[in-house]
Amino acid sequence: MLVVLLVIAVVVTLLGTVHWYVWRRLVRDTTAGPGAARRAGTAAVVVLPLLTVGAFVSSRAGAPFWLQQTFAWPGYLWLAVLLYLTLALVAGEAVRPLLRRALDRRAAARAPRRPASADRVTGASPAPGAPAAPDANGKPAGGITPGGATAAASPATAAGPGATTTAVAVPGEEAPGGTARTDGVPVPDAPPAPGAPPAGERPSGGMSRRLFVSRIVGGAAAAAAAGTVGHGTYGVLRGPSVKRVTVPLAKLARGAHGYRIAVVSDIHLGPVLGRAHAQRIVDAINATQPDLVAVVGDLVDGSVTDLGSAAEPLARLRARDGSFFVTGNHEYFSGADAWVDHVRELGLTPLRNDRVELAGFDLAGVDDVAGEREGQGPDFARALGDRDRSRAAVLLAHQPVVIHEAVRHGVDLQLSGHTHGGQLWPANYIADMANPTLAGLERYGDTQLFVSRGAGAWGPPVRVGAPSDITVVELASRDT
Repeated sequence: MLVVLLVIAVVVTLLGTVHWYVWRRLVRDTTAGPGAARRAGTAAVVVLPLLTVGAFVSSRAGAPFWLQQTFAWPGYLWLAVLLYLTLALVAGEAVRPLLRRALDRRAAARAPRRPASADRVTGASPAPGAPAAPDANGKPAGGITPGGATAAASPATAAGPGATTTAVAVPGEEAPGGTARTDGVPVPDAPPAPGAPPAGERPSGGMSRRLFVSRIVGGAAAAAAAGTVGHGTYGVLRGPSVKRVTVPLAKLARGAHGYRIAVVSDIHLGPVLGRAHAQRIVDAINATQPDLVAVVGDLVDGSVTDLGSAAEPLARLRARDGSFFVTGNHEYFSGADAWVDHVRELGLTPLRNDRVELAGFDLAGVDDVAGEREGQGPDFARALGDRDRSRAAVLLAHQPVVIHEAVRHGVDLQLSGHTHGGQLWPANYIADMANPTLAGLERYGDTQLFVSRGAGAWGPPVRVGAPSDITVVELASRDT
């Protein structure tokens, strides 16, 4: 229990830190100050993670299905957007100083040069004894100071008490900072208002360079995240592509050469992906005209009551030797026994630590390792212990981690899923460390392992760098 609480605390702290960073860079730094835009951005950064939490909690707690669907789309999509928004903003940290230096150089190149004439220097006095410039009445504009120096009268003094004056700029002359000169004398800038940006950050055209850079980087990060997630969502909703791979098996009977198994895993029917998703998968599989269909786990994320109708298109799968099913870890979150009964009603054959003998090879299937918490789980001795080892054996097992047991029991080919190929880059690096094979075909001793990326998505209905697939595995005999 203590470990669980510690993990929760770490996750909450991490999410809180990430959301604070996103708020700072995307909301605070891109707004000039308190106002409607900042309030709206702050509200979004607070509400969206709450929707994500609601999506996970409602699913695990078995909340009414309509409530799960209400939370699922915005909550799960925000999780994907948050990932790529954070990555883009972090990458933008390297761009910020480059942009600011470029703007500083540009501003310096455009700044007017200060005249070097002595009579244009601020506060220059006439030569001793030189008369002051006459005013409009022909009198000296200023009084005589002790020592004979003439003091220049200010425009306000010359015009009289309370008079309003208009500064007359000398053509082509500007004071430092762009203030017009009057009679060759710069008018000093007014002191900055409290809270105004420092001199190097003064607004130009109504916007400081700091604000301009923040908006450029923040806007680019938001566009990159939205584009990435949008493309990844489209890929999932469009449906999986069909791949083909040939696997030679030394013990495969000559008559089974060219046998085609349509492998599909991780369909993940749930609050986001429903009946239409299942129908797309069935249509894609049937178009390949396979000899056998293998559904290798994680069919659903929910109960038969909520998702039974969404799975009904599976009844229309067509293959010469039928369709077979093994449980995945998500079936054990959703009522594995009830789902096994339901897929049997739909015409699929569950293989629960069992096997069937087909022409040319044995087909076996084991329960997922998640079933061990319920007293079930994989039983390789029961599924493979008494078989004729001179025949080729193909094993259906949801998780690739059982490959070492498959090797010990003389399996020739294991078909698995579970990894999603990482689903969301850069999560593929983590998934690769947690599984012997992330995706594709690899050999372990005399056993080959094929791992499908899956046909659906868990959590965010988004895939980046790991497109969904259905794979037609064609068995090849070495005797041909």
